[in-house]
Amino acid sequence: MPALHDLGYRSLFAHPELVRELITDFTPFKLLDEAALSSFERVNPAYVSERLSAREDDIVWRVRLGDEFLYVYILLECQSGVDRWMALRMQTYIGLLYQDLVKGHALSPGLLLPPVLPLVFYNGSPHWSASMDLAGLLMQAPAELAALQPAQRYVLIDQQRLDPTALETNATLLALLFRLELSSAPDVLRKVAPALTAWFHEAPQASLRRSVEVWVNHLLARRPGKSGPFTCNSVKEVADMGRKFETWAEEFEEIGFQKGSAEGIAKGEAKGKAEGKAEGQVIALRGVLGSLLRSRFGELPAPVTQRIDQATQAELEQWFERSLNAPSLQAVFDARPA
Repeated sequence: MPALHDLGYRSLFAHPELVRELITDFTPFKLLDEAALSSFERVNPAYVSERLSAREDDIVWRVRLGDEFLYVYILLECQSGVDRWMALRMQTYIGLLYQDLVKGHALSPGLLLPPVLPLVFYNGSPHWSASMDLAGLLMQAPAELAALQPAQRYVLIDQQRLDPTALETNATLLALLFRLELSSAPDVLRKVAPALTAWFHEAPQASLRRSVEVWVNHLLARRPGKSGPFTCNSVKEVADMGRKFETWAEEFEEIGFQKGSAEGIAKGEAKGKAEGKAEGQVIALRGVLGSLLRSRFGELPAPVTQRIDQATQAELEQWFERSLNAPSLQAVFDARPA
C-alpha cells in the first residue's frame, strides 16, 4: 500500500512538465532538455508475470526522441527506509516492462528493446546506503563466468540532501515544491510562499494546479487536524496566502520539516505508528480527497460524502487518482471505462 505522501508525488509526476524538470534539473542527463511535452506519453506500469508484478504506484513514461522511444521508470521511495535490494528490484521491473513490450508488439521495426532511464526518487531521512549497481549485491564470480553475470544500475535523486543553494537559484516549479518541503519555517514564509503565490496566479494549466494542490494537502495531511484544506481557489490575495503559509510554517516546525531535522522526522513517525498511523492516513486521505472534489465540482452531495467516509484506503487512493482529471463527479466513482 503506498504511503500518503507517495500519492502526492504521483499526482505531480503525472505531468510531463514535472517529469522533464526532474530529469533536466536533478540528474546529469540533458537529452530531454529540448524534448517537446507532446513527445511524452504516460505508460501503465502494472505489468504482471506468472509470479511477480511491478508496483502500480511506480511511474513510467515514454518519450519520443526522433524515430525511437526512451522509457523513463520512476520508482518512488517516499519517507521510507533504505531498500538494500533496490538494484535488484529495478532490474526486475525493467524486465517486466520489456516483457510487456514484447507481448504487446510495441518494439521498434528492428525488434530491439528500447533504452530505459531508471530513476529512484527518495525523500526518506536515513542516508541512502544501498548499492546503486546490481554488481554490489552479487558474490564475486569465477573469472570465466564474470562476463555472464547480470548488470543493472539506477540513478538516485535524494531529495532530502539536495543542495539548498542550487534549489534556491532554480526557478522551476519542482524546485519550488522541494523548497517548500525542505526549508525552515522563516524561509517558507519569506521566500517560498510569495513564489508559490505568484505561480498560482500565473499557472495556465488547471490539471497541474490541481496536482500541486493535492501535493500540498498530502504534505499537510501528515499532521492532520490542524490546518484547513488548501485549495487553489483560496489563493486570491498575496496577504491571504501569507497568512496561510504562516500557519503551515508553524506546523512544519512541529513535525520537523526544517532542513537537517532528521531526528524530528524519525520521532514524529514513531509517534504516528504508536497512535495508529494507518488509520490517521486514511482519515487524512478522506479530507484531501473531499477537498479536491469540492474544488473541482462544488459542494458534495450527502451520498458522496457518506461513501468517502466509509471507504477503505484502497478505494480512496483509486478515487484520488481518477479525481485529478475526471470530467465529472460520477466519473470519479464509476469504475466502468469512459
